[in-house]
Amino acid sequence: MANPKRRHSQARTSKRRAHDHLTPHSLSECPNCHERKMPHRACPKCGYYKGREVLAVETEK
Repeated sequence: MANPKRRHSQARTSKRRAHDHLTPHSLSECPNCHERKMPHRACPKCGYYKGREVLAVETEK
């Protein structure tokens, strides 16, 4: 199995890792309550998906 003969410099390692960052989730707006939610998922605030209620969400007191 091949092993590196010399260590990679810090700059070379940083250049390779430049694209390893995390990207934020894309969010869409719920058409029912206008809260931000993940696309293709039921809204955690109102429980609606595609115009109908699919989750029973308890209201806060």
